Amino acid sequence: MTDWQKSSISGNSNQCVEVRTAGGHIEIRESDAPDTVITTTPERFARWIAGVKRGEFDRSTPA
Repeated sequence: MTDWQKSSISGNSNQCVEVRTAGGHIEIRESDAPDTVITTTPERFARWIAGVKRGEFDRSTPA
């Protein structure tokens, strides 16, 4: 299990998303609600990151 990581752009903020690897899975949580953790596979996480990079989740981008 690795330590929780957050974007360096977050600074010392407690309002960011953090990720870590644990037992071959990826865990995701919000730093201001650390008891709620989402678990996914590295493959699904990679596909989601690719979609983010393509702008698929931008509210200003038409679906």
